[in-house]
Amino acid sequence: MRSSYTLRSGAISTGVSKDGSALFPVMPHPNYGKMDKEDLISIIAYLRTFEPIKNDVPKSKADFPMNFIINTIPQKASFSKIPDTKNTVVYGEYLYNAAACFECHTKKDKGAPVAGMELAGGFEFPMPTGGVVRSANITPDKETGIGNWTEQQFVSRFKIYADGTYVPVKVRKGDANTIMPWTMYGKMKTEDLKAIYAYLKTIKPIKNEVVKFSKS
Repeated sequence: MRSSYTLRSGAISTGVSKDGSALFPVMPHPNYGKMDKEDLISIIAYLRTFEPIKNDVPKSKADFPMNFIINTIPQKASFSKIPDTKNTVVYGEYLYNAAACFECHTKKDKGAPVAGMELAGGFEFPMPTGGVVRSANITPDKETGIGNWTEQQFVSRFKIYADGTYVPVKVRKGDANTIMPWTMYGKMKTEDLKAIYAYLKTIKPIKNEVVKFSKS
């Protein structure tokens, strides 16, 4: 049983499938490879409690030049240990990495992060209902980021989706929607959200006014 866990955790943490092929990092395996290995094994153990569902998923195919680039992305895992939760900033950085905040909150050009725009938002998500949604600036810039947010405001922004009263609203064609998985992150422990906030307050503020939604 343990060896099976190890095989699957290898796919999660290195980006190499069990058949030896490279996995596209839409699942952020470079981030997961920096987590505590026991955390990954715990996730696998939890997933194995689900009822099996037979579903033959077609093999993924990457277009040129990604079909070549994808083979350069997998890397050997560099596992860490979960920091002491009392070291709030360091623990927050661990959670920030696990949540892959950088991936969605950093503007990219041709798939590569734009230098100097780390966590300043602006990553574009074309909506199937029309228009483009962009991620928020989560640097501690006081004008365009979260520099004026209090710890309580930050935590509450997540928790309003986890108090049992939130009702999803059906989005009409052409309306703005959110790509942020609020309902999942809202279930995190309050102390964990506070730790992420503490870490974000330590990063470099970057002024970047984001237009959150543009219609087609």
